[in-house]
Amino acid sequence: MTSHKPIIYQLLPRLFSNTCDHCVSGGTIKQNSAGKMNHITAAVLKKLRNLGATHVWYTGVIRHATKTHYRGIPDCNPHIVKGQAGSPYAITDYYDIDPDIAINVKQRIKEFDNLVQRTHDAGLKVIIDFVPNHVARQYHSIAKPQGVADLGENDDKNVAFAPSNNFYYLPDQQFAPSINLGQGDDFYYEKPAMATGNDCFHPYPSVNDWYETVKLNYGIDHANGEKHFYPIPSTWKKMLDILLYWSARGVDGFRCDMAHMVPVEFWGWAISQVKEKYPGIIFIAELYDTAIYRDYIFNGGFDYLYDKVSLYDTLRAVTCGHASASAITHCWQEVEGIGDHMLNFLENHDEQRIASPFFAGDARRALPALVVSACFGTSPFMVYAGQEIGERGMDREGFSGEDGRTTIFDYWCVGALKKLLKGRQALTKEEKALADYYARVLQLQNECGALREGIFYDLQYANAEAHDGFRPWHHYAFLRQQGNEAVLVCANFSDEAGEVGICIPQHAFDFLKLREGRHRATDLLTGECFALELSPDSPCRLSLPAHGAVVVRL
Repeated sequence: MTSHKPIIYQLLPRLFSNTCDHCVSGGTIKQNSAGKMNHITAAVLKKLRNLGATHVWYTGVIRHATKTHYRGIPDCNPHIVKGQAGSPYAITDYYDIDPDIAINVKQRIKEFDNLVQRTHDAGLKVIIDFVPNHVARQYHSIAKPQGVADLGENDDKNVAFAPSNNFYYLPDQQFAPSINLGQGDDFYYEKPAMATGNDCFHPYPSVNDWYETVKLNYGIDHANGEKHFYPIPSTWKKMLDILLYWSARGVDGFRCDMAHMVPVEFWGWAISQVKEKYPGIIFIAELYDTAIYRDYIFNGGFDYLYDKVSLYDTLRAVTCGHASASAITHCWQEVEGIGDHMLNFLENHDEQRIASPFFAGDARRALPALVVSACFGTSPFMVYAGQEIGERGMDREGFSGEDGRTTIFDYWCVGALKKLLKGRQALTKEEKALADYYARVLQLQNECGALREGIFYDLQYANAEAHDGFRPWHHYAFLRQQGNEAVLVCANFSDEAGEVGICIPQHAFDFLKLREGRHRATDLLTGECFALELSPDSPCRLSLPAHGAVVVRL
């Protein structure tokens, strides 16, 4: 674990630095252009550092399936590519960099190395995707180190499963999904068919399946429910080599896509070896099953797991008025003992934008959720590029429609990101205020010791009934404490401002060693100083802004 609280800023270089003025829905890279690694300059990275970020997650930097032609790089059949730009999670070469984001395609690896160095020089660390469960259907590495065998290169394609195979096969069956595979020279032909990435073990995936990908074989015979992990399967060794390759290039962490679809035994074996050589590296699991959280931490070796199905889903429901703020208590109870291993967020490339009509409709409505999610514990927090000024994700980009999500499949220029690149002068008054609020919340996570590493005390049980303006449906309160510093956090998910009384029970005074009586208090969000009376016999009184919060240092 790191000594600070990681604050992760996620961005897709292809989108982040694209400044095209006139994008066409479904347009090619020639029509819509693409952002470049070189355009993520030292000045841009300084802004991210000033926002409070400690890590940058560069999404989609590994070469993946695309409809764009590049000399010297194998073309992909367009019928098994989603969108013009393709999915960053349909990897075509684990050892290569996406040519779309390079100014000089032949120097793309060097440009990536330079980006890593610039990021480090800015005081930030680098995270990239590791996609272990599946690859593009036409995977072929042209950049692998000498002596490395390609995935599938030595497979026996006449059997459905073999422990030494990298893929699963459907002998004598032709790939026949419910999508158009073209005709003539353009026809995509695959026989024997390979199993599709989302555990589709037949040759007929639908348009809603991950039809552009194939499942990797980690030694599990799905047909018979058997595990073949000894001797170590070929896929394990090849994937470890990939992790070590990027670690040696200066990468500081991996966000592991759909980690729960890969056996935990592999993770325990691979992560321990990477960390032995690179002790400071972190591993983040995209994981959606709370029942296996502890297994992937204690046996898999992950530092952090997505807290999507608990905290994210709950905060979204509370923000939209579909659940009581008191439901937040269950979130920390569900992960008690492993809470510091959770990665909290309100947006990422898979989720709908807060400001979209599919979520809150207004980014400001989620400010109390931001404060709770960021200040909840010692967990890291993640921001998705453009979130800090209210990007809505409501463009019709092409393959991605008007769905409240920013496309990962199309060449596109995102309005909010274009504004961020231009600088503060390009922002509206409301966007500046939102960006300033995000910056203050994020900066506090490592400025304030109690928020960075202090213990957590939930006050909701002591305020379970409405009283003195406190409404548990709309208000959520907790304490953080470290040494002689305590911080009282209260979030207001209501559109009504007002004064509330917050009960702090005797147990909290004893457990946190709080001093009764008058305290000099400071709201860390606004800088306002005031006197605050603390007593287990009567509520302390605070003024809460509508759709806002107070973070009061005692």
